[in-house]
Amino acid sequence: MTDRLSLKAAISAALLASLAGCSATTETTEIVPGWQPDTTYNVTILHTNDNHGRFWHNRHGEYGMAARKTLIDKLRAEAEADGAAVLLLSGGDINTGVPESDLQDAEPDFKGMTMIGYDAMALGNHEFDNSLDVLEKQMNWADFPMLSANIYDKATGERKYQAYEIFEKNGLRIAVMGLTTEDTAKIGNPEFIGELEFRDPKEEAKKLIAELEKTENPDIIIAATHMGHYEDGQRGINAPGDVALARYLNEGSLDMIVGGHSQEPVCMEGPNVASKTFKPGDECKPDNQNGTYIVQAHEWGKYVGKADFEFRNGELNLVSYDLIPVNLKKKIKVNGEKKRVFIQNEIPKDKGIYDFLKPYQEKGQDQLNVKIAETNDKLEGDRNVVRFQQTNLGRMIAAAHKERAKADFSVMNSGGVRDSIEAGDVTYKDVLTVQPFGNMLTYTDMSGSEVLDYLNVVATKPVDSGAYAQFYGISMVVDGDSVSDVKVGGEALDPNKTYRFTVPSYNAAGGDGYPKITDHPGNVNTGFVDAEVLKDFLEKNTPIDVNKYAPNGEMVYK
Repeated sequence: MTDRLSLKAAISAALLASLAGCSATTETTEIVPGWQPDTTYNVTILHTNDNHGRFWHNRHGEYGMAARKTLIDKLRAEAEADGAAVLLLSGGDINTGVPESDLQDAEPDFKGMTMIGYDAMALGNHEFDNSLDVLEKQMNWADFPMLSANIYDKATGERKYQAYEIFEKNGLRIAVMGLTTEDTAKIGNPEFIGELEFRDPKEEAKKLIAELEKTENPDIIIAATHMGHYEDGQRGINAPGDVALARYLNEGSLDMIVGGHSQEPVCMEGPNVASKTFKPGDECKPDNQNGTYIVQAHEWGKYVGKADFEFRNGELNLVSYDLIPVNLKKKIKVNGEKKRVFIQNEIPKDKGIYDFLKPYQEKGQDQLNVKIAETNDKLEGDRNVVRFQQTNLGRMIAAAHKERAKADFSVMNSGGVRDSIEAGDVTYKDVLTVQPFGNMLTYTDMSGSEVLDYLNVVATKPVDSGAYAQFYGISMVVDGDSVSDVKVGGEALDPNKTYRFTVPSYNAAGGDGYPKITDHPGNVNTGFVDAEVLKDFLEKNTPIDVNKYAPNGEMVYK
């Protein structure tokens, strides 16, 4: 039994003793809990994570905040009717994902969350994609606390943001703390985060739990985190995630982790074994590490997680858990043709929030036609060119990826380049025409020998296919099914040196027949959408001289 649970038991005993002898005096100095011994209290935790700008439903009518509000209102009302204490939490990363949100600093997302009734969220790494004054503005839009206990101000040595919030619910004191991945310092923009220090969230959590037990006497402690759930703690080069956090703490000192960052449905087949076959509507069993329940609801508001607990005599036990899909669809054949149908009954869109968000969606659409850059000649992305040879547009996209990820070289599949950009003014709509799929930028750290094996597969993909690769920052000779004379940054590939390269998430997952590297310990999904990366690169480098990205004999095919 932890110190916190021991304290609860002692308080309970003191309460009973004081009740037994209360006739002697009316004065008492005992601190008593709000809950009664041998009484069961219901607690429901609802959660989402990694919204990434998806305040509006997609073109298939899936997810979106209007349907999410309808579902959450229903779940909250049902739980409260059963006498449950209800909290709605987010694992962070509200920012960065779709232009309609990005162009408006995620104002519709934070205000939409306020309308839905979120109680608290963790600060994610993408909350720092903009300058800190944008984050302050977002905090003003939100009427709920945005928490992180492990981000410090370098100048003062003090915590920069609110570390925790205490909620009084049905006689229970529930503490919710926030934690942010240390990798923010590595993958964030130094221009925006230079004044911040991202400390070890494991150590900060242990320290904060001790503080809370001393000063706040919480009955339940929950961590809203943006650290990632890595199966059995196998995090590769990522910073330690939720499993490592739970294992680091005293057993049972943290009741629950509501996570984000790795953007997965955390559904377990057994101890330390995550389900690889989970589908919307399937049963989901959360992870449990060292007495701490760990949950995560994939991404974009595709699901709302619902955890039902019973609290009795100082102990919290999980009764049921569900990941509820928000208007997700599947493809079926109808009369020989594929058709998308709802996996579960369609959730109606809440009219109030729909009407509130619609002007933001329309304004975002209008802003797509605003000039973001100009170019002195055509950036070549025509299908019959880009799938046959290196082009200035293919190489410029790769250059943008290389710069954003601070990589040594970049790989870009030609199938991800869907059009050219003509000479003259360039709009965000042009960018989205070139890159419409919303793939994420990933990078991978590999040894030189591993890189050579990778290139022997990727660089030898045939022309006239989407798999044909565009490269930047690297040169080589391609002869049949192998490569030679590989140079990175002008220097010969060293088999023992570690190199970082980028590739779109589609290809990292094995798309186009590329080697699947998402399980490689050096692979990181940055969460940046390809079109956003290209837009940012164009804005920073305008006017664009297309000749700078023209191929110059880097790739020699025999």
